[in-house]
Amino acid sequence: MNAYPDNIFLVGLMGAGKSTVGRILAKRLGKLFIDSDHEIEKRCGVKIPIIFEMEGEDGFRKRESAVISDLASRTNIVLATGGGSVLLEENRDCLKAHGFIIYLRANPHELWLRTRHDKGRPLLNTADPQMKLKELFDVRDPIYQSIANVVIETGKPNVNQLTNHLVMQLELSS
Repeated sequence: MNAYPDNIFLVGLMGAGKSTVGRILAKRLGKLFIDSDHEIEKRCGVKIPIIFEMEGEDGFRKRESAVISDLASRTNIVLATGGGSVLLEENRDCLKAHGFIIYLRANPHELWLRTRHDKGRPLLNTADPQMKLKELFDVRDPIYQSIANVVIETGKPNVNQLTNHLVMQLELSS
């Protein structure tokens, strides 16, 4: 039996597959899956676009930071983080201190194809969502790379192949 890390944190831009892969990975490893965005919505009682509208991105990031701090202190979880959670140093430090970080990396065009019909993404409610994804990628990719224990390209393989690859990476890392 392999000793997997207690906590596994998935980081990456919106549309990279953190929630989809996280659910399957948690099931495979016998861990609890948590999506930090869903947890924020549950605790606030409203959807994230409403939080952005009422409190702006700064207000949302404060709520996100509190949730990540709480969730990261748990054990035996797979946590899908929000795409922008890594922007705050305190979140990066918290994730690094409490678990194994996997960066699910996809190029901006692929992300746009996956998110273009999703109206629940406040940062993409812009005249040119594809350009916005490119800008977000340019800023966040180096941050994700700097904190990740493993970087996985999510472009080609299907979800099950991706999950198998992740499990192999975890086994090599343990």
